[in-house]
Amino acid sequence: MASENQIEKAVAALFQDIRFPHEPRGLYDPLRYMIEIGGKRIRPTLCLTAYSLYKEGFPQEVLQCAAALEVFHSFTLIHDDIMDRSPLRRGKSTVWTKWGEDGAILSGDVMCIDAYRRLASAPAEALPQVLDLFSTTAAQVCEGQQYDMEFENVDSVSMQDYMKMIGLKTAVLLACSAKMGALVAGAPQEDAEALYRYGHALGLAFQVADDYLDTYGDEKVFGKPIGGDIINNKKTWLLTKAMELTQDKGRLKEIMALPVETKEQKVAKIMFMKSEFNKLEIPQAATAQVRLLSDQAVQEVASLPDPDILRNFAEKLVGRAK
Repeated sequence: MASENQIEKAVAALFQDIRFPHEPRGLYDPLRYMIEIGGKRIRPTLCLTAYSLYKEGFPQEVLQCAAALEVFHSFTLIHDDIMDRSPLRRGKSTVWTKWGEDGAILSGDVMCIDAYRRLASAPAEALPQVLDLFSTTAAQVCEGQQYDMEFENVDSVSMQDYMKMIGLKTAVLLACSAKMGALVAGAPQEDAEALYRYGHALGLAFQVADDYLDTYGDEKVFGKPIGGDIINNKKTWLLTKAMELTQDKGRLKEIMALPVETKEQKVAKIMFMKSEFNKLEIPQAATAQVRLLSDQAVQEVASLPDPDILRNFAEKLVGRAK
């Protein structure tokens, strides 16, 4: 069974060696750029972690599936940044700000295609399940993004609708990553399903943590400007919970309606909204929710071969927001 250090080294080596065609450069340079600016590689790491519970070593049949998950995730980030008008990703300029919107859309498309090409490396006996799982997940991610965009046009959403949205937009890809590693390894079906539930609960915890860190995190650690969700009136867990708890929804709506044309206006809007969150003890509620979901994830895999490595993975993923 591989150690956490061995898995980290395998992931690092995989993305140091990843290659895309050279021409046309305007199409493929953004792909290289997205891989080079890095990230936590959560999804391929989880895929290899799940695989390592059942098999020794990391052959190309699982490495390419792990790479496909990161390539697909990067594709969604390219398109998300266009829709969110985000200037930074992982502390660097976003693809659309460097290559333009049209170029970013096309590069994202070919990145999605590349992900499917890599999935073809899965073992023949697992390939039908792997493709079905991935295709279902890819569609669900798009469904989640659509709900997220629709939420921008309403004053508030219910917590149930919010959790459904992040379940689709964020959690299913982590769930897919865990289950895919198990499928490629030929794990028992009940273990693969347990890993899917683990990944899904952990994905929910990760998104709530991400929402929390967007408002209360350190910009140098978070990799993008703090308060972006407040400026853009994103229906985050924090805002959804605040709407649920407050006796003065009108005040929250007033803050949401504030202009953000200048830096001073943006700073003021963030300050006012954080003040309301603090009054309602939203930061404490968010960190409690992260702990609850993380614990649920770990409980799902308590009977698997090495639950400790999965527990450690969960702690590293959401620990800074707990």
